[in-house]
Amino acid sequence: MDKAALRSTLRARRRAFVADAGPERLAKMHGDLLLRLVPHLMGTRVLSAYLATPGEIDPLGILLHAHGMGIRTALPRVVARDRPMTFHYWLPGDELVSGPYGLIQPREDSDACVPDLILAPLLGFDRALGRIGQGGGFYDRAFAANPAARRIGLAWSVQEVGSLTLEHWDVPLHGIATEREWIDR
Repeated sequence: MDKAALRSTLRARRRAFVADAGPERLAKMHGDLLLRLVPHLMGTRVLSAYLATPGEIDPLGILLHAHGMGIRTALPRVVARDRPMTFHYWLPGDELVSGPYGLIQPREDSDACVPDLILAPLLGFDRALGRIGQGGGFYDRAFAANPAARRIGLAWSVQEVGSLTLEHWDVPLHGIATEREWIDR
């Protein structure tokens, strides 16, 4: 299956899973994922996560928990497809703005930072810690530009595939957290 078809299949699978779960079960699954992820936050100085688009795992609770632990928090900022994604400090209550691709992100004048842990959304993953995203390459380029950062993907278990064919620019994750389990090597 080509990547466009795989992305379409994975989006539909994720959409159906979220719709079938309902709000109460989704809240419980987010809580389970947070508990699974907390031990992996230890030692983190700057955590970057994202603000979820419909269907994605929402890491806002993780960001708030990390902030409460004294970890500095950050969000990604995207300007254009041909420009690198950057990370900017974020505190609860900071003003956010609309960005490309329907993203909500920090303002242009917010302070940039270098995270040492990046929580990334994804459309699909495999047990070898490969990921397939939306197709813009923003996270792969950010991972390559921040090689010392730990890379953790957040996904619903239904987003797992048997194996992904990775390109030379694809950067594998260090771990994946789902509502059911923690996956690493």
